[in-house]
Amino acid sequence: MSEPTRIPAPDGVAPAAQYAHVVMGSGRFVAISGQLPLDEHGALVGEGDPRAQARQVFENLRRCLAAAGAGFDDVVKLTYFVTDMAHMPAIRAARAAHIPDDRLPAASAVQVAALVRPEFLMEIEAFAVLGA
Repeated sequence: MSEPTRIPAPDGVAPAAQYAHVVMGSGRFVAISGQLPLDEHGALVGEGDPRAQARQVFENLRRCLAAAGAGFDDVVKLTYFVTDMAHMPAIRAARAAHIPDDRLPAASAVQVAALVRPEFLMEIEAFAVLGA
């Protein structure tokens, strides 16, 4: 993909603190399903620990992106589904280990009543754009 264009604050829109309002790129679209805090054997990582779960989810995202020939530099959108907004600092810390502040994608954070299993504190999906 050509270098994505990031617009953190379009005219008339309040600046974003932890994401870019608009991220544009051209190329091949890649959708990564919501990733859960499961290791490669399907075992839960970090029961009750949002930091450990966030680290595992971002590792799973990294592996899925790599399978598509992509990396976090290609990510244009992240969607966070959390059972408690109090988990967002842990998610931001895990994200910071993979994505520098000057390359933040567009993002949405949604608090949900539950995920597919009660021990999951979060699920994160990604959209990326790769060069044609």
